[in-house]
Amino acid sequence: MNRVITFCKNWTLPVAIGIGTVCYFTFYFVPGLDAAGSALLPVFSTLFPFLVFLSLLVTFCKVDFQQMRLHRWHVGVLAAQLLLVAANVAVIFWVKSSVNNQLSIVNYQLLFEAVLACTIAPTAAAAPVVAAKLGGNLSTITTYTLISSLASAVLIPVVFPLLEPTADVTFLAALLIILQKVSMVLLLPLILGWLMQRYAKSVCQRLAAAPNLGFYIWAFTLSIMTGITLRNIVHSEAGVLLLVGIAIATFVVSFVQFGIGRLVGRWLGERVNSGQSMFQKNTALSIWVSYMYLHPVASVGAGCYVLWQNIINSLELWLYHKENDSSKNV
Repeated sequence: MNRVITFCKNWTLPVAIGIGTVCYFTFYFVPGLDAAGSALLPVFSTLFPFLVFLSLLVTFCKVDFQQMRLHRWHVGVLAAQLLLVAANVAVIFWVKSSVNNQLSIVNYQLLFEAVLACTIAPTAAAAPVVAAKLGGNLSTITTYTLISSLASAVLIPVVFPLLEPTADVTFLAALLIILQKVSMVLLLPLILGWLMQRYAKSVCQRLAAAPNLGFYIWAFTLSIMTGITLRNIVHSEAGVLLLVGIAIATFVVSFVQFGIGRLVGRWLGERVNSGQSMFQKNTALSIWVSYMYLHPVASVGAGCYVLWQNIINSLELWLYHKENDSSKNV
């Protein structure tokens, strides 16, 4: 039993992904549970943002708000993201103009639009939770999460209509919707955490005293997100080859973004925060904007990215704890 508990602590995120996978396929393959799974989907979809909110509230009770200011690495990571988005858009336009076969154009465009959804998305609201576990600076990554969310809220309504001119949502409407979604799961818990630090210090101290509470709430949230992601992939209208291509492409881009973020952090400071900020994405928002502006198949990329980024997070956490344990034994 102790070995099982130790394993779950060391590999919390893969365990959460595994639980979400087993639960989804249990409901999917057992005939008597299929209807129950469909009925529970709206419940889990509603529960998901609440759990993200709760995990962030616990985390933000520990933030030093006096450190929340602009840093050099913020500018570097944002510039790197803009360059990746520009390169991605250029490739999509090149495909449209250079590929002759119409079916190939559609498949390639969907493939690169799926990748675009993963590069243009803002930093995940849960990135501060994981960064804190890796010894990162909680205050500065929280600042960048806000900056990234604002930048993506402006960038998405500008870029996506260029690729899909039939999108019937205006720039202002999309901007307000994105800001609303981001505010509910990021800005609101941040403000509440600041108020609790000032006016409910005892409650805030109790929450802060449980160092892994926010992380375990996020792990539970990840189980739900994994089940929803698998459902989207299983019910996708895309062919198997396209789905495999999207999975491989998003796997590659997750490592590319992680590497670029770490490289920027090595040059400009805060390597852990830069890596997490660059590659850990708000995939829930990516899925929504893909449906809104692009194509349902493009949203599969963001769903696959959920799995890849949390596998990377798990490896990071394992290496971090291994290095810490080794240093203690020296």
